[in-house]
Amino acid sequence: MGRRSDHSRAELEAMILGESAALIAEGGLAGFSAREVARRVGYSIGTIHNLFGTSDRLVAAVNTRSFGLWADALRARLAGAPADTDARLAALVEGYFAFAHAEPGLWSAIFDHRLPGPDALPPADREARGLLTDIVAGEVATALGRAADDAGAAALARSLIATVHGHCAMAMGGAWALMADDPPEAAALARVREAVAGQG
Repeated sequence: MGRRSDHSRAELEAMILGESAALIAEGGLAGFSAREVARRVGYSIGTIHNLFGTSDRLVAAVNTRSFGLWADALRARLAGAPADTDARLAALVEGYFAFAHAEPGLWSAIFDHRLPGPDALPPADREARGLLTDIVAGEVATALGRAADDAGAAALARSLIATVHGHCAMAMGGAWALMADDPPEAAALARVREAVAGQG
């Protein structure tokens, strides 16, 4: 078993985040236990609390990390997409579904976890999580022929994320198959195309 002196603070934080993410990936938020993370890394639960404060803040840190992985996956998908607007919108929708299917535990934890109070998430975490929306907003602005920082494009991007999320959540939970035969990805993309065309 490790001892406090075996690793630097940065190494400990990385170890704990990695094991926490692995545990959530295995069983979702319901299967998360800070004590199990402590056991896996070979340190006490007190070490986790000293570094992250509470189990809630540790989960929040894992979710922020997941947002970063998701944003990287979207960037990679966009990098391989053709230059035309429609293909890039399709890449965003496909990328949303792909992350949820590849990492269902991490994806669901993002939406299942709540911190108490609107200001409970540190500014650095809010900024890191916002990168995902910024990627979508930039593509939507380009599709509309507007500036990257256009407020209307950003508002539409948030609504489109919510639309795609709804389709994805119903698909992941099995509800989509009960009410429709068409693939949820195709239906979500159709709604995105309609919304952008209506604003363009």
